[in-house]
Amino acid sequence: MILQALVSYYENLAKPGKIAQPGWASVKVSYALELNDDGEITNILSVKSLDTTKKKMIPQNMGNLPAPVKRTVGIAANFLCDNSTYLLGADLKDKPERAKECFQTASETHRRLLGDCGEPAAKVLLRFFENWNPEKLNTILPDEEQRKDVLGGANLVFRYRERYLQENPAIRQCWQTAYAASEGEEAPCLVTGRMEVPATLHPSIKGIPGAQSSGASLVSFNAPAFCSYGHEQGMNAPTSEYAAFAYGTALNYLIASQRNRIGDTTVVFWAESAEEAYGSMMDFCCWGDTPQNYSENDLKGAVDSICAGKSILLDETLLDPNMRFYLLGLAPNAARLSVRFFLRDSFGNFIRNIQRHQDRLNIVRTEQDKFETIPLWMLMNETVNQNSRDKNPTPSMAGDTLRAILNDAPYPATLLNGVELRIRADRKLNRNRAAIIKAYYLKKTHPEVPKEVLQVSLNTECKDTAYVLGRLFSVLESIQNAANPGINTTIRDKYFSSASATPAVVFPTLINLAQKHLRKIDGGLKVILDKQLTELLGMLDQQYPAHLSLPQQGAFQIGYYHQMAARYTKKEEK
Repeated sequence: MILQALVSYYENLAKPGKIAQPGWASVKVSYALELNDDGEITNILSVKSLDTTKKKMIPQNMGNLPAPVKRTVGIAANFLCDNSTYLLGADLKDKPERAKECFQTASETHRRLLGDCGEPAAKVLLRFFENWNPEKLNTILPDEEQRKDVLGGANLVFRYRERYLQENPAIRQCWQTAYAASEGEEAPCLVTGRMEVPATLHPSIKGIPGAQSSGASLVSFNAPAFCSYGHEQGMNAPTSEYAAFAYGTALNYLIASQRNRIGDTTVVFWAESAEEAYGSMMDFCCWGDTPQNYSENDLKGAVDSICAGKSILLDETLLDPNMRFYLLGLAPNAARLSVRFFLRDSFGNFIRNIQRHQDRLNIVRTEQDKFETIPLWMLMNETVNQNSRDKNPTPSMAGDTLRAILNDAPYPATLLNGVELRIRADRKLNRNRAAIIKAYYLKKTHPEVPKEVLQVSLNTECKDTAYVLGRLFSVLESIQNAANPGINTTIRDKYFSSASATPAVVFPTLINLAQKHLRKIDGGLKVILDKQLTELLGMLDQQYPAHLSLPQQGAFQIGYYHQMAARYTKKEEK
């Protein structure tokens, strides 16, 4: 199903010419070999472009080049574009015999494809392969730094009379003819259903962080345990050359144009119609990225319209809530890729589920919280120790959380456990952590966390013991801060975890301490704090609970946050 959806996406991209046709691909190229009429290299030109964000020169993404072959441990040459080992017979690996063999393979490949071509540019290229001597590099590349760059694995192309050879119509036709003439026994393609020659090797998928830089396989059979009935490699699951090229090109296009990650998982998404405006809206809803020329309020109005089942206009594209939409999560796994999840539904349903998630997260915020809505990456950060070297959330938890949001399913218990561990470790309860606890128990109801607790802001009518204890702890902290302005360590740093787990042990001590602090406070503030303390104590039973369960600790934490946010809100209003 994944491959079928990607092939369909490729075909919709190919119709308006947004993506390479079969047999062609975009390749990152660093240098061009300038040839004269005798096939000699007269210059090696840099075709790199400036990356304004990183402020350095990077390879140019050059389109309409012959699709590169997939290399394993053997020697296989590309047509018109390759590295110095194949096109110059030299590299930095100090293996001259292998470099010579690679150059000979490239020469035979170009002779086979262009031997019958009468185009002058093709004859010039063949002369180059006949007469080239790697020792000439010492003259052509006197600069040691450029020499290292050219021989260090950079992709090279050919130029003749100020024109790239891949732009020559006759040479392009030679490649297209050879590519279309696939040899082999035909079999029914499992993706398209047509009788076609199966692909022996599937394409490499590049750009997945953590995977091999040369690319990893989504589909591969490279060990006897993966094979059946004597079939080898791609014949175990026949996928035509066209389907393999189409899904590989489409997936590489998505990864190159989208940079969405959650944990170790790279997330790509697309609409069946291949219109990019759908992806822009999903970027905003999940990751908080606002498209250019649109304000956040405009996009919120658009989200409300889609949730109501109405079509909207975004980037001159009419977004249909009923459009089929796909999300694919890929994670590195040695030389292969693991599929974390693959979701498909209508675009409107995905947006509605995300909006329900945001509604569950909605909790009172102060001016310290810059984000009105909490993006997904910010939630994941709350489960990670920000002082550790590895700041990535647990891979399985991150993927399960995103899947739960998109399917409107209960959140994974690992999300709640991750947040609770961080609260116990650093004794901090901010808006994001309180929002996660609230959303978790709203979706997965528990009798010990009543709905009166799971409100957006402070609920003064709620008499749930755990919630009131959380509020009480916040008031006790306020009394301490008022009595000792600028104090570095408060009762939250010493007692928060134990107060939420074993109130009977901690609260009598904290109440006695508060009475001493109140004597240091003068004026109306003392009256206000004393009144709050008396009211909350009056809402509790005569004895404090000996223990609070994990759900009750969640209610305690929400109560604490509500009371703290109300205190800050009053200060801001004043």
